[in-house]
Amino acid sequence: MHWQLAAFDELSAAQLYQMLALRCEIFVVEQDCAYQDPDGLDLHPQTRHLNLWRGGQLLATARLLGPGAQAPGEVWIGRVAVARQARGQGLARELMRRAMAAAGECWPGRPLKLGAQTYVRDFYLSLGFVPLGPEYLEDGIPHQQMELGCNG
Repeated sequence: MHWQLAAFDELSAAQLYQMLALRCEIFVVEQDCAYQDPDGLDLHPQTRHLNLWRGGQLLATARLLGPGAQAPGEVWIGRVAVARQARGQGLARELMRRAMAAAGECWPGRPLKLGAQTYVRDFYLSLGFVPLGPEYLEDGIPHQQMELGCNG
């Protein structure tokens, strides 16, 4: 298995296809939520994609949005997904630890934010994230905005 941190234009067509397919499989099909996953943020110059590969198969992915990608001065982690066949092996925790470390290296000294689906809020709490504001609905799914202090 190997980890890859890449900007959009550093992904091969096959890698991009697998990344978008995995996100669609989880966030659209598995969660029964019709929404537009390709939102333009994937190709922003301040976006990085963290992917875990086994051979040519994508096991896990997360998207890091640097300052200006989603909001001025803010760093966000999103599109956190682990393939169904790879779950139960601690990959989500390792994915998040690596995403947090990568964000700290790319954009030091900035707090990290994410919009957690509320059913996995405890997972993000266990990583040190704290809730910000009330729960909200995004695409019909309850979410909680969360933040981790300066990643620096």
